[in-house]
Amino acid sequence: MFKKAKTSVAVCGMLIALTHATSASAERWDGADNLPVSPLACGAGAAMAAAEAKPYDGGVAINAPDKAGEKITLVDVPKLIGIGYFAATTEGMRLAAEELGNVDIKTDGPTEANIDDQITFLDNFITQGVDGLLFAANDPVAIAPVLRTALKKGVHVVGYDANAEPDAREWFVNQAEFNGIAKSMMDSIIAEIGEDGSFAIVTSTFTTPNQARWIAEMQAYAEQCYPKARWLETVEAQEDNILSFNQATTLINKHGEDLKGLLGMTSVATPASAEAVTQAGLCGEVAVVGLATPNAMKPYVKSDCVKSVVLWNPVDLGYAAVHVMRAVVDGKFAPGATEVSAGKLGALQVVNGSEVLLGAPYVFNKDNIDNFDF
Repeated sequence: MFKKAKTSVAVCGMLIALTHATSASAERWDGADNLPVSPLACGAGAAMAAAEAKPYDGGVAINAPDKAGEKITLVDVPKLIGIGYFAATTEGMRLAAEELGNVDIKTDGPTEANIDDQITFLDNFITQGVDGLLFAANDPVAIAPVLRTALKKGVHVVGYDANAEPDAREWFVNQAEFNGIAKSMMDSIIAEIGEDGSFAIVTSTFTTPNQARWIAEMQAYAEQCYPKARWLETVEAQEDNILSFNQATTLINKHGEDLKGLLGMTSVATPASAEAVTQAGLCGEVAVVGLATPNAMKPYVKSDCVKSVVLWNPVDLGYAAVHVMRAVVDGKFAPGATEVSAGKLGALQVVNGSEVLLGAPYVFNKDNIDNFDF
């Protein structure tokens, strides 16, 4: 039986249980969007499924000035500033701008993952006048109107990390296919807790687009490949370190010996969950697997409290986003293209109509984590 529930911060401690009689009749996780899921094949090393070709479904910058080859001014507005993950994407953007030589870029945004604050930053930059906006959305629907306003004013818009509604931006640089992340996460946690183990998830918010998609794909993959696994609960932690630690601690105390693993869906939630397990003296009893930057996880990996960290290189993600924007402005990347040149990363493939795929997820562990510094 595959059981799941979600708990928001506002009703922390109240359990909304959804129990499924069989995996075949399971309901969709209600934090997910309405897009179809496409779980990859079961088994270690299963090949990534080829994405079905789709027509371009992104937006268009109306009457954008012709600045091909000219210097352009870009602004990056991530979900929030002040955390290691977005510091890494910002560094990648800086490296790309330096390499290109005709791009000025700055990053600014809210200090908390708040969609209203993010919209205010975007609106202000549109008013000030920029050539392009880069963004990582806190909410795919709520952010869409201000991005559409930018497009109508001739401002180019490219997303990365967390998408918006497709017609509200031109392209989205996807760090890895959602089903690929889901497979890596589930295979890693099941390897530690067993195929009939029980786990809980710490995410930021139920509406954060990339995390909602990952969880939906994780559910589909688990139902297909690990039908005896039990999904106990999902909790929100708002990209906040203290709240993430408290939520993980609450899950440990609440579920006791039933909890065999914690999955962190953010670069904040995963190290906070590892710290909660460490302080509870449960390293080796409660597994922690999640998405996080290597530097934040090195102490827990080296202490053997964490064995697997799943991610991509966020420096490369930011780097790719700037190259995509430059190619759009230069007229070298337009609807119908199947790939785009991204400097040292080479040619990146277009998938799902208007997404640029950075690549497959990477699993950091004790053997390789010291090879990375971000």
